[in-house]
Amino acid sequence: MTDTWQIGDTTLQSRFLLGTAGYPSPQVLREAIDASGSQVLTLGLKRTLAVPGGGDNGFVQIIRDTAKERGAHLLPNTAGCRSAREAINLAYMARELLGTHWIKLEVVGDEQTLQPDPFELVEAARQLISDGFEVLPYCTDDLVSAQRLVDAGCRILMPWAAPIGSGLGLLNPWALRTLRARLPHITLIVDAGLGAPSHAAAAMELGMDAVLLNSAVSQSGNPVGMASAFAHAVQGGRAGFKAGLMPTSDVAVATTPVGGQPFVLL
Repeated sequence: MTDTWQIGDTTLQSRFLLGTAGYPSPQVLREAIDASGSQVLTLGLKRTLAVPGGGDNGFVQIIRDTAKERGAHLLPNTAGCRSAREAINLAYMARELLGTHWIKLEVVGDEQTLQPDPFELVEAARQLISDGFEVLPYCTDDLVSAQRLVDAGCRILMPWAAPIGSGLGLLNPWALRTLRARLPHITLIVDAGLGAPSHAAAAMELGMDAVLLNSAVSQSGNPVGMASAFAHAVQGGRAGFKAGLMPTSDVAVATTPVGGQPFVLL
């Protein structure tokens, strides 16, 4: 059976969302996208458009053309914004420029960790949702903050695994597992901090609906090979979650019984 999921009214098959920044060349980016099988590509307009002399060096058009060629959807983000107002204004610009009402909402609250500002995030989310956006907020793994975003109208949340670009993996699996248990009807996409394919598999095994990453692929020694590795890891983790992981135990449990039947007989 096809294991699909949705962003708004759009049905997707790939659960691997890929960022488009920092690749060695446009050709490597295209090949990495193909290897990832991703149907959703993210791009940050604030940093993309803020180049010396104005303009974007053609980057936005390259991403638009690449997405169109591959039948992928664009997910602009508000990376670099420090206030709700700044993020809202950039979201309007993104909708006008790219023709999409999807927005990955980011509002930075701390310069060292790039941790999201929970108060500005909720304010921006509430306003954008009222203006017809499908808001995908980048947030921490804090349950109360996540619930406030859901109360504001968010149907999708993007909790971090670790600080952006750190590659540290899942620092608090318990918190992510709690989000999954307490928000069963909300789509959860782990975003930021993943550094290895095993991190993505672990996130999916917790019941996350998808993962989004950029640096782990673009900054690797072989972005195309790494994109393929992450694609397989996401699929494997999802399959493991659906199959049902075995119970854990603090003590050893013999695999083969000394006596009795080696199989469970019904």
